[in-house]
Amino acid sequence: MQSYRMAIDIGGTFTDICVMDEASGAIRVAKVASTADPIDGALSGVKQVGVDLRDAILISHGTTIATNALLTRNLPRAAMVTTRGFRDVIEIRRGTKEDLWDAYDDPPHPYIKRRDRLQVTERIDYAGEIVTPLDEADARRVARILRKRNVKAIAVCFINSYANPVHERRMKEILEAEIPGVEVSASSLVLPEIFEHERFSTTVVNAMLSPVVGAYADRFSEGLAARGYGNDLLLLHSGGGVMTTRTATQFAARLAGSGIAAGAIASRHIAKLCGYENAIGVDMGGTSCDVSMVYAGEAIVTKNWYIEHGYPICFPSIEVRTIGAGGGSLAWIDDAGSLHNGPQSAGSDPGPACYGRGQPAPTNTDANLLLGRLGSELVGGALQLHPAAAEAAIREHVGERLGLEPMQAALAIVSVANANMADAVRLISISRGYDPRDFVLVAFGGAGALHGAALAKELSIPTVVVPPNPGVTSALGCLLVDIRHDLATTYLVATDDADPQQIETEFAKLEAEARERLAAEGIADDQMQLQRGIDMRYLGQWRSLAVPVGAPLGSIEDAVKAFHDGHQREYNYRRDQAAVEIYRLNLTAVGLTLKAELVRHAGGNGRLENRATRQVLFDDSDQPVETPIYWRDDLDAGARIVGPAVIEQLDSTTVVPPGIPAEVDPWMNIRLYVSQASR
Repeated sequence: MQSYRMAIDIGGTFTDICVMDEASGAIRVAKVASTADPIDGALSGVKQVGVDLRDAILISHGTTIATNALLTRNLPRAAMVTTRGFRDVIEIRRGTKEDLWDAYDDPPHPYIKRRDRLQVTERIDYAGEIVTPLDEADARRVARILRKRNVKAIAVCFINSYANPVHERRMKEILEAEIPGVEVSASSLVLPEIFEHERFSTTVVNAMLSPVVGAYADRFSEGLAARGYGNDLLLLHSGGGVMTTRTATQFAARLAGSGIAAGAIASRHIAKLCGYENAIGVDMGGTSCDVSMVYAGEAIVTKNWYIEHGYPICFPSIEVRTIGAGGGSLAWIDDAGSLHNGPQSAGSDPGPACYGRGQPAPTNTDANLLLGRLGSELVGGALQLHPAAAEAAIREHVGERLGLEPMQAALAIVSVANANMADAVRLISISRGYDPRDFVLVAFGGAGALHGAALAKELSIPTVVVPPNPGVTSALGCLLVDIRHDLATTYLVATDDADPQQIETEFAKLEAEARERLAAEGIADDQMQLQRGIDMRYLGQWRSLAVPVGAPLGSIEDAVKAFHDGHQREYNYRRDQAAVEIYRLNLTAVGLTLKAELVRHAGGNGRLENRATRQVLFDDSDQPVETPIYWRDDLDAGARIVGPAVIEQLDSTTVVPPGIPAEVDPWMNIRLYVSQASR
């Protein structure tokens, strides 16, 4: 019997399916337009890829369902129950603005309206001591009010519950008893950490997404089961791991970054295969461009991120910078006559002007088509492109307004898109003290390989790696992850006063909870891996830095030295004589799962024949150049090309500018050596 592992990645424009044959390592892919109900498009893609789901041993899924629910505010009615006097914490926030200089830019309204933020009598102090016991009569009164309001989700956020969760957990019991079927998230279970706004905000997001994620996961699981799939559907979360549907409902906020994490995971894996420990991933799809970074073999992780500014989600998440620069991003001119690119997008319907579906404004796809970098069809001929429509849109909306011929206007559109993406790369690298010249650029997504060489040249990145299936690389990332949970507890103590034995006791509590979670998801003891870390900071700071530590804990002095070294790299300064404080203890719990293993290919016969030629205008050319067009499936491992060249395939197109050498490596990646370019 054949056995397959399948990944399904649903994006704003396309849904990607990636299937690996476990026996041979062969990969097959499918790409279909995303639908209003994302499950419909996904199931259509599963049918198109031609795999019997009875033979699927694993299905992993990256989804934008949680992200889109937050962005559109298409959320169930929810409530918040908090300590008397603290109902406005999530509205006061930290008083920060996304644009510091715009006095009129107000933050979005809180996810829960003030009338649905109810208070109960209770109080626990900073040390976890009960000052005022929970008034259970008051708690039941609140529960009855919320039952009448027919709320679907409730966030329980008591002050200082991170130090002692007893009141929160009793409140949760009362609510679940009084309101059958309601989803209740308690902050002491979701994020047991100090800083009430961050804890409250994360818990509110988690509560509101629980019904959304739960209903979605159940429907998708049922649809797959009806087609023969007999195992758990695994959902990718923002931290770079997967969860079962049961756990995803409990920690739904982790799925708010699901869709963008998959690409970062895949780019890390591909870079490691190629021998690069430092990598910048650029995932350019139809609507957006996601930029991620790997340093010393590990993805950069943040613990304070958001979908809407001012409402943080503090679960660990792979850090990704997302900008509105995709194949469908619209080119437009502002009132001052400046050319812009995105963030508005044509989406999949009607799509770019060249799709012939009535879109009047030009997009990046239209510009690349007019420049000759794209052929007249996409997705293996399933989508026909119309150069005349692209030219008309560019001429009317950009060329005539800027006094440029259509080809020069198209070049300007692409240049602005490249500049936007280069800025995003600088934000995630140079602004953090990392030199792009020390990295490899992994370019993927449906449009990433079109722009990869130009980006690398702009940023002085020496090498570009284009994966075998760029357009479905994010889906491949879903097959490269394990089940993962991130647990933490606040532990405030100066390192000089820290007791290693007491820290061991706290880690033991986290490890017990981690093993319980993994066991509930069917992970055997010998497939569990627990990784410890300590967040530390200079005394007086409020930002902390994570330091990995062993088990059992070694000397505190070694951890402090690692903190100083990390602080030097991250912020370019260190204070070895300054007092250091432990802020938080972290534990990453990993349940090992089956993962994709990419096949290493032997070299081919050396023959290299192009299928056609066409006129292509490159960035540094005054006139179009007659350029050979290759079909990627014709290129064997070891094949070498010197640009100009265009390499086409089902899900993407790779542009090799003049003078840049390129070769196909043993894993069938195309490597472009930009630093070796010659004219």
